[in-house]
Amino acid sequence: MLCPFCQHTDSRVLESRSAEAGYSIRRRRECLNCQRRFTTYERIEFVPITILKRDGDSESFDRSKLLRGMIRACEKTGVSQTNLESIIDEIEAQLQARDRHQVTSVEIGEMVLQYLQEVSEVAYVRFASVYRQFRGVRDFAEALNHFDAK
Repeated sequence: MLCPFCQHTDSRVLESRSAEAGYSIRRRRECLNCQRRFTTYERIEFVPITILKRDGDSESFDRSKLLRGMIRACEKTGVSQTNLESIIDEIEAQLQARDRHQVTSVEIGEMVLQYLQEVSEVAYVRFASVYRQFRGVRDFAEALNHFDAK
């Protein structure tokens, strides 16, 4: 690590701790040349996730777009926005952990449905109706039967 004071490259770490809600590491260092102390941050670099849509187009993963859809599905169900944001955090972490950073909108939709199923049956059916493009009452009945089977 380059000392900001004397430009020497040797330093020792005095202290390390998590920072920015676990997304970086703060290190307190001391230059072995001039003995001055300085702080560095190591941040996690996220690889952009590309979404392949049903129509063949692709776009970058947009958490706010996903959150808007989930908020609509959860209206008047008592599910908090904080809970939905933590679900999106988990989904994004799963996507970042994959070897490939290209995912279909279908895969993301199924991930959301898995989480909504645990949180609210009403939100699950609402999200599924848009995501799976329900055409009639039979589609809603099949989604409700999905809960009875479990």
